[in-house]
Amino acid sequence: MILILVAVKEELSSQDLPDFQIKYTGVGKINASIKTLEAIKDYSPTCVINYGTAGSLNKRLKGLVEVTKFSQRDMDASPLGFQIGQTPFDNIEDISFGNTGYSCGTGDSFVTYTPKLKTDLVDMEAYAIAKICYLNDIKFRCFKYISDNADGDANADWVKNISMGKKLFVKKMRDLETD
Repeated sequence: MILILVAVKEELSSQDLPDFQIKYTGVGKINASIKTLEAIKDYSPTCVINYGTAGSLNKRLKGLVEVTKFSQRDMDASPLGFQIGQTPFDNIEDISFGNTGYSCGTGDSFVTYTPKLKTDLVDMEAYAIAKICYLNDIKFRCFKYISDNADGDANADWVKNISMGKKLFVKKMRDLETD
């Protein structure tokens, strides 16, 4: 069974893909973690797909992209000798689900400037969902619609573009069904 996790209904409604189980995580890593664990317990999925919006740090990226590498954007223990994005005393740093695709730095802040962590995209849930799937040996895929450029206009752009990617994602899911 495929389970689709989305932060908020404005990004994707259950009516957009009525043949799939869609659950909403809420915004941020803690909400995403709690709802992901609950959904895995309730539905025992063989594959989890995260869809949502993301800011791009690469102005050439547009539309719907697949993310395969995940990092914690707001983990900064560098004063203790750790690299930015590295969680102290955790043997899992970056999480990768394949060689092709883009990287995403997840944090609990909406990005309106270039963060210290080098990554293609920024969001607020993907790393948490990816880590839970990784630790539970559940297949994971992630698709993000570029809603903004993570700059001074990001908040207005995100509000304007939050629902723009759902048609592309629905098409991607229909294509995956036929594969």
